[in-house]
Amino acid sequence: MRYIYQLKDWPEFYWDHEQLMNLLAAVRHKQGLLLGKMSNLGFGLQSEASLEHLSSEILKSNEIEGELLDQTEVRSSVATRLGIDIGGVRPTSRHIDGIVEMMMDATRSWKEPLTEERLFAWHSALFPTGRSGPYRIMIGQWRDDSTGRMQVVSGAMGRERVHFEAPEAEMLPSEMDLFLFWINKAANLDPIITAGLAHLWFLTIHPFDDGNGRIARAITDYLLCRSESQSEKYYSMSVEIMKDRKSYYQVLERTQSQDSLNVTDWLHWFLTCLDRSLSSSLLSVSKIVTKHQFWHEHRHLHFNARQIKVLQMLHGNFFGKLTTSKWAKINSCSQDSALRDINDLVKKAVLCKSSAGGRSTSYELVTE
Repeated sequence: MRYIYQLKDWPEFYWDHEQLMNLLAAVRHKQGLLLGKMSNLGFGLQSEASLEHLSSEILKSNEIEGELLDQTEVRSSVATRLGIDIGGVRPTSRHIDGIVEMMMDATRSWKEPLTEERLFAWHSALFPTGRSGPYRIMIGQWRDDSTGRMQVVSGAMGRERVHFEAPEAEMLPSEMDLFLFWINKAANLDPIITAGLAHLWFLTIHPFDDGNGRIARAITDYLLCRSESQSEKYYSMSVEIMKDRKSYYQVLERTQSQDSLNVTDWLHWFLTCLDRSLSSSLLSVSKIVTKHQFWHEHRHLHFNARQIKVLQMLHGNFFGKLTTSKWAKINSCSQDSALRDINDLVKKAVLCKSSAGGRSTSYELVTE
């Protein structure tokens, strides 16, 4: 099979500007809207939003590659580096700290050029033990293909399917020199388009033994921060990619295997994913503001620990209906205690019975 890096004019990408124009404008509008909303929040709420979205980016970027990280540990590591007190900070592993340090450097140091040394440092941070699972890999250097050509493969042993075969290792120094020169000099190109092209380009070169996907997404975040001229990033593309990981890999494979350097389809997918990410973040920010307003408006009321726990959940990602049974399960308490807690909140006009009805009584937050 022939791949795009084997085409005569590689890497002279081109695309249909008119086809992407409206989508790019929508993304730009939502970027501005989100930054405007965040600028009107206090430092505390900005920090909370940054903590949540950076933690989500790290968790989901690794989940895309099949690695499930401990959510509490990631959040603790991010909070420590942001200087945020979240109470009861959990000890973190060298592995988690390395991943967080890579992402922090990508977003916080967007003004600094992207260099070979910086990418090597990111790669070393991802694999502090020099291993990927049980396998020893080359750390902080380009792959050398000593065990065979780099391939993206799926399927059981003996029934593997090759989705992509990366350039030969001997091509990597010149390929990466060109890539890094382009990233640091791409001043005349829309920075969001630059981010989309860089994501595809880096994954096509696939310069490391492992970690290419995570580093590609870190480069994307680096360039998106550069597109906004700020280090605080309040949205996560990896969250949206994870929701439809299949289409992510499909569009990559289709683009990398085509006989043209026309990347309109890839950029359309990238911009659509970014648009969804920004929309989700705008909703998330609204929830953060609503939660802050709730606690401010009810600051004179007394709540016990069980009530505080559930109210925090109701302002976050609470799934399903709130019933006495679910309350009791969440708090490991009796049904009687759950009912007393709920009735107290109903009396205080914090909760009300849901109008949805059903087999058992459920409750929801009182809204103005």
